[in-house]
Amino acid sequence: MKTHLAHNWFMARRGGERTVEEMARMFPEAGVSTLFLKRDTLPAWFAAREFRVSALGALAPRFCDHRKLLPLYPWAARRMEAPAGTRLLLSSDAALVKAMGKPPGCVHVCYCHSPPRYLWDMSDEYLARTGGLGGVGRAVFRRVIPGLRAADREAADRVDHFIANSRFVAERIRRCYGREAEVVHPPVEVERFVARPAVSAAGAKDAGYYLVVSELVAYKRVDLAAAACARSGRRLVVVGDGPEAGRLRREFAGAGGVEFRGRLADAEVAELLAGCRALIHPQLEDFGITAVEAQAAGRPVVAYRGGGALETVVEGVTGEFFDAQEEDALAATLARMEARAEGYAPDACRRQAERFAPAVFRAGLRERLAKWVG
Repeated sequence: MKTHLAHNWFMARRGGERTVEEMARMFPEAGVSTLFLKRDTLPAWFAAREFRVSALGALAPRFCDHRKLLPLYPWAARRMEAPAGTRLLLSSDAALVKAMGKPPGCVHVCYCHSPPRYLWDMSDEYLARTGGLGGVGRAVFRRVIPGLRAADREAADRVDHFIANSRFVAERIRRCYGREAEVVHPPVEVERFVARPAVSAAGAKDAGYYLVVSELVAYKRVDLAAAACARSGRRLVVVGDGPEAGRLRREFAGAGGVEFRGRLADAEVAELLAGCRALIHPQLEDFGITAVEAQAAGRPVVAYRGGGALETVVEGVTGEFFDAQEEDALAATLARMEARAEGYAPDACRRQAERFAPAVFRAGLRERLAKWVG
């Protein structure tokens, strides 16, 4: 069947983009629609695909930050349409690309990473924690939220079937859109990682560092991990970049051994994951691919007790949870992990990660598509 893919934007190669790449491997002839495209962020084999870019793509990223065009997303998405003759429109969405049109006889299946957090239940947190907005930016954001929520709900009504990337997101889809969704966890490239022998709690066999791998945006709560480690004198390596990078560096760089490495190549991230004491996962995440990657490398995860982490981390076996997004709660959990004499078995971490391998994703997606499209 003729298939067309869609994704919010390709501005960096993160979990959502890797998920679309897996879809593209399943449908090698499919073109791709997107709001914004930085082709140099794509693997060469994927960059060669036919891409249809929205009207806003002429402005961002060349002339402005794509986030500043948020009020125009509904207009741009509605002007896009899957090619004539398309039987399956498979969108990967956490914004508004699901609003794009489809030809007669086409079934639209949306793989939803999340209803946009900044429009629904986390809008207040975005306003409170996002740096660089300023008073005018916050006022504009407050004014546009109601209209964008209505547009997002209307876009959801255009979708024939939803797939959620976690049970947590399926519940958010039910709450925000009034729709049911089946769950297929996203693919994690577990083969990129090798589980090494166990690292002692005291760090005798490693460099003695904790690790955060994250986009530096407000809701990821990298500030919480940095504050907890800086105060207790623990070494923390932070990998990633984003709009909060400047503020975080000013506040924490050099404090108590907090290091900011910026964006790194996949091989460098894999090496850091393999050598860390544990990955710190302080955010409320929809799924959390990095937490699975850490387990694929045989390392435990220290996660906030909520969101997708509850579906990927096994408490007491592949990691531990802390109950409040507060420095004291995180620091206490780190101390509890370090005092655990038996440690966390790399083989157990690896087995847990393999539950989310690409082959499992492909099988789950094919099963749903066969049911809905035939």
